[in-house]
Amino acid sequence: MAAHRRSAHRKPKQRPFTGSAARTAATLALAGAATAGSVTGAGAAPAEPAPTTAQVQAKVDRLYHDAEVATEKYNGAKEKAAAATRTVEALTDEAARRTDRLNTTRNALGSLATAQYRGGTLDPALQLALSSDPDAYLQRASYLNRAGDRQSGLLRNIKRQVSRITRVKDRADQETERLAARRTELREHRTAIRTKLTEARRLLDTLTAGERAAYESSADARHGGGPAHADRSATRAPVGAPDSRAAQAVAFAHGAIGKPYVWGATGPNAFDCSGLTQAAWKAAGVSLPRTTYTQINAGARVARSELAPGDLVFFYSGISHVGLYIGGGQMIHAPRPGAPVRIAPIDQMPFAGATRVA
Repeated sequence: MAAHRRSAHRKPKQRPFTGSAARTAATLALAGAATAGSVTGAGAAPAEPAPTTAQVQAKVDRLYHDAEVATEKYNGAKEKAAAATRTVEALTDEAARRTDRLNTTRNALGSLATAQYRGGTLDPALQLALSSDPDAYLQRASYLNRAGDRQSGLLRNIKRQVSRITRVKDRADQETERLAARRTELREHRTAIRTKLTEARRLLDTLTAGERAAYESSADARHGGGPAHADRSATRAPVGAPDSRAAQAVAFAHGAIGKPYVWGATGPNAFDCSGLTQAAWKAAGVSLPRTTYTQINAGARVARSELAPGDLVFFYSGISHVGLYIGGGQMIHAPRPGAPVRIAPIDQMPFAGATRVA
């Protein structure tokens, strides 16, 4: 009996499939695997192909250009913030001076009131009401009226001064609000510049050493420059400069060749594009505004065919880049981060116009 029970609970042997049964099982297994694979991958997006070297280089170029646009906006906001700061300081000083004058007037009024109090002088109407001898009081009325006129004049003066101080402080408050807005704008442009430059560096780091060298070489070709263009011994005052001031501006620009591009910089050790042209003309005794889009209006517009050394040449539709023309179709400019001040042909970027500084 025990042996029979053990045999009854023993599992039957599994026999391998053969023939058509084996083929059917294999087909079902493959179908199941295919179904499982399709279910597993149904929610997964196909991997995006890595950008090509040309795409990376094009994007880096756009980021550098966008950073330069943001740099010029930063420069404009910085200039306006500086002007707002000067206005707030001037208004604060004016309010302080007016307050000092007001205090002087108040002290005079206080002295008059003290003298009246010590002399037993009361308000004229009150004195008449309390006088036991109205006739005697009326004889002294003219003297009291003169004292009252002086007091009234001081009061009117105080009222005018208080009103002026209030207006000055209101203007100071308005300018302070404008200054706060300019500083917020500065922070926004600064963040935009840093973000774009960081992204450009990140993309460049994805390139191999050879690809990056090729990009830098092609960028030099697009923006002009290279070892031969960084020669500071080049002619410093080329023949053809319309006047001595233009020659001085060009000479300064030649002296800046090789110095680094730094956004927001106006020299003497680093420059951005409009910072270089501003500094060059400052060396010639001419004050230019800070940004590309204001410098283009700093003189008379000239046609490309009439360019002369010292003229400002502008590029891109948004007037976001500027260089100093030196003759022969060449300019000196501060191109971009990583590219120092250099000589470049003006036909390497989209030409937008030119100005001859007055």
